Amino acid sequence: MMNFSYALDELIGLLVPKKVIGHTTFPISHIESLAKTKQGGISFLGNPKYKKDVAISQASVILLPLWLDLTPKENQCFLLFDNPSLALGKLCRDIEEKYYHHPDVGTHPKAAVDATVSIGQNVSIGPNVVVEANATISDNVVIMAGCYIGRGVNIGSDSVLHPSVKVMDFCEIGSRVTLFSGTVIGSDGFGYETVDGIHKKVPQIGNVIIGDDVDIGANTTIDRARFNHTKIGKGTKIDNLVQIGHNVIIGNGCLIAAQTGIAGSTTIGNHVVIGGQVGIAGHLNIPDGVMIAGKSSVANYKPKMGKILRGNPTMPIHDANLFYVLRSRIPDLFDRVLKLEESLRKLLPK
Repeated sequence: MMNFSYALDELIGLLVPKKVIGHTTFPISHIESLAKTKQGGISFLGNPKYKKDVAISQASVILLPLWLDLTPKENQCFLLFDNPSLALGKLCRDIEEKYYHHPDVGTHPKAAVDATVSIGQNVSIGPNVVVEANATISDNVVIMAGCYIGRGVNIGSDSVLHPSVKVMDFCEIGSRVTLFSGTVIGSDGFGYETVDGIHKKVPQIGNVIIGDDVDIGANTTIDRARFNHTKIGKGTKIDNLVQIGHNVIIGNGCLIAAQTGIAGSTTIGNHVVIGGQVGIAGHLNIPDGVMIAGKSSVANYKPKMGKILRGNPTMPIHDANLFYVLRSRIPDLFDRVLKLEESLRKLLPK
């Protein structure tokens, strides 16, 4: 962890809390959980189940929700917000901007950039980056070490590509997009036709279009379309290790957690939330606002299933919860049936 230091007045000016209770003279130099933070540290209450830890915390500054009515210790300060987690995020953003390394503007001498590439202002291209012919890189883009940018790729302004990202030919990346290490955009879709027992490759000649303000986690893969486009909508956030198949359309503002797989030609609506390790079959249509619990398997979707789904196979959340409760009673049910059968045999004539 890097070294940083904030006086209380600096924190208040930066975070602008709704209310300040108490005071501390300690400069803030580390962030830790409530139970582990020592003097000179800052922490927050984001989940009410940790409320008891506020009373025992030694943190010099604690970010708390407005509804919590507590008194700080001596030389301790409480800053109250509508959303303490969001306030801590603002502090972490400030730390990142002040203390983390920012790549230098310009093209590293060990990068290989084709002469036909269009490069905007204030662009940073790191060592061992390859940028192929006719790509367009807009203003303020950062491309870190070891990235590959294919032919005809278009990268929008203020986007950041972390080390070893691959963006294949003719794909389009919007503005303010973040692609984390190992992400592959536009790899070939998984398309084969089986003839006489031989799997023949079907060329995938479409591309991937990533909307503005999208984040895509490390080692996630988004396949190019067989034809037309695979699309990720504006403001969608995708976790690490997610696989998105060819011709998938994902709407705006979705959240997709790690190890999810979405098969080809499925359409996901706006503001859909998908938990970790979810599998979604191909050629489905998941409407706006649906929430899918982790480890669910979605083989089909019908409107009567509602907007909150769980299970394998997926079912409405109420039905799934009931199923899991009843499943735990199956051994007891078997015992009862066996006892009833034994009792019945004793009553029957021999």
